[in-house]
Amino acid sequence: MNPQKKLPDYVYLTPEAAQRQAERTRQGFYNLLPDELLWHSRQRFLEDNGYLLRPRYRKGWKPSWIGTNIAPAFCEDSIVTSRPQVIDATRTEDNALVSIKTVSKKDQELHVAQFLSSFKDVDQNHCVEVLDVLTDPLDSERALMVMPYLRPFNDPELVTVGDVMDFVHQMLEGLAFMHAHRVAHRDIAPPNVMMDAKALYPSGHHPVRMDYTPDAVYDAIPLPRADHPVRYYYVDFGISVRFPENSSTMVIGDVGRDDEVPELSSTVPYDAFKADIYALGNLFDKEFERRYHRLEFLRPLIDSMKQRQPELRLPAADLVILYDQILTTLNKNAPRWRLSLKSEGPLERMLNDTVAVAWNGISNMKRYVG
Repeated sequence: MNPQKKLPDYVYLTPEAAQRQAERTRQGFYNLLPDELLWHSRQRFLEDNGYLLRPRYRKGWKPSWIGTNIAPAFCEDSIVTSRPQVIDATRTEDNALVSIKTVSKKDQELHVAQFLSSFKDVDQNHCVEVLDVLTDPLDSERALMVMPYLRPFNDPELVTVGDVMDFVHQMLEGLAFMHAHRVAHRDIAPPNVMMDAKALYPSGHHPVRMDYTPDAVYDAIPLPRADHPVRYYYVDFGISVRFPENSSTMVIGDVGRDDEVPELSSTVPYDAFKADIYALGNLFDKEFERRYHRLEFLRPLIDSMKQRQPELRLPAADLVILYDQILTTLNKNAPRWRLSLKSEGPLERMLNDTVAVAWNGISNMKRYVG
């Protein structure tokens, strides 16, 4: 960070606080962590292959706040990686933000992800794309898998019925695509569903401290999904299975983040596709229908997906058809309705609905004017 640049007052420390931070810096409080040192060791290799890590991981890095009265919290190079096996980087050819993950070359994750990426031009494919694969310079048995940078699907939160309508459609479409190509995800859960949020943050945001601008100084304010649609993706194929054509889709294993799938077993075979369907239905149920008003139309879909008997659950392709039929029954204004939490009291709900109507009117006027 350039100390000459005028910054907001809140980033500056008092002389006493600046002295304390200087001492903490000298004592190594902000030094690279052990997992970060591994990425530091890969930095030159990645740069040679077209991927630039943040300044913190480059050779000769010195904390940018040394000799200033700027709080380290507002210096981008104080921010550590949030997951040891994954790091953000910039692709030098186009300045695109990417994520790089270390994976074993022997694991299914790399091979399944590459297979699904071979259909990158298929609109129904909602599986994260593998952009590049490099041999890890620190371990020839491992690979560095390069993917587009994504953020959690619900950060920022979905705020209108239309946001949920679009999300559900994309997720069903993506599951039908995977199953049509004989792949079971086996770990469908909120952490493994992400989105490309560039449309919401045209000026970008910090890849780790996501609520801040890229320089970690200002709040990053998202645009509404209603006017800036996003695309959602399934990620993390670490326990996924790709089945040969005409083979059984029965598996064993009490695996995955969602332990509510009733048939999971380490000894009794079950249909991996049917388990995926239950897990996705559970996500729709717990993340949306149980939490918000005005999503009652999802109940028939969810009930079908969460049948206790796996054989009664519709295949993913049929669920897409069912959902499209459900959407035709909705009020034409439904997409603009605000999602109101079921925990809201009557007065709070009325006030929030009034504010939402006002903002919706302003948004419509902006679209009409320009």
